Amino acid sequence: MRFRQFVFVAEDLETAVIDIGATLGLAVCYNDPNVAEFGLHNALLPIGGDLIEVVAPFKEGTTAGRYLERRGGDGGYMIITECDDALAHRERIEALGIHAIWRHDDDDAHATHFHPADVPGAILSIDDMGPEGNPAEKLSRWKWAGPNWQDFVQTQNTEALVAVEIQSDDPDALAKRWGEVLDLAVESINGLPAVKLDNAHIRFAADTDGRGVGIGAIDVMPANRANILAMADKMALRRGDSQIMLCGVRVNLV
Repeated sequence: MRFRQFVFVAEDLETAVIDIGATLGLAVCYNDPNVAEFGLHNALLPIGGDLIEVVAPFKEGTTAGRYLERRGGDGGYMIITECDDALAHRERIEALGIHAIWRHDDDDAHATHFHPADVPGAILSIDDMGPEGNPAEKLSRWKWAGPNWQDFVQTQNTEALVAVEIQSDDPDALAKRWGEVLDLAVESINGLPAVKLDNAHIRFAADTDGRGVGIGAIDVMPANRANILAMADKMALRRGDSQIMLCGVRVNLV
């Protein structure tokens, strides 16, 4: 199973996209009109062969808006994975008593969003790209990013997103839950429980910022650390020798 798309939620879409694009050296490839059904507008930015998405509510009463209120501002929101057979995973996961909150089934893609009350920490989606999908191919088709997203890949500053950190009061229990849902073994990475996907890992840590259960950090592999940190300094987004803050999430340069 491949980690394919990381989603931020922001109160101000334009500001978040500027911060992410300027520091990490990424370009917007697509604005998906279909997210309007959730009361959102968005932007997608390729990071290596994968995607970062930023969503922001444009009306009251959205799930994303409630999430912003609950966690006190911008933050990490969704983890989207790609596999060969999303329908098989859906059947297996629903048999565990986990509820799907959104399903998409077309000839060219299948996707399921699972309820964060059942899988705490983020909205998890498990997707496939139908017969033309190939999770093993770096720049393979990804419906949600538009028809020519590969043309917008920029690697001068950042090569890849390689980890997500979910915080909670009980990291071990949460790791066990995510491992069960993803059908992956829980391992230890740098002393923290984690599950390894093909190209990244999800680790589980204690809540140290008081924002409650949710995504606290991501790790990216820099191609030009100095450029990232210099731009972060200019934008008052630097938090340390190897860390910047983007959209309410700590971004570690590893």
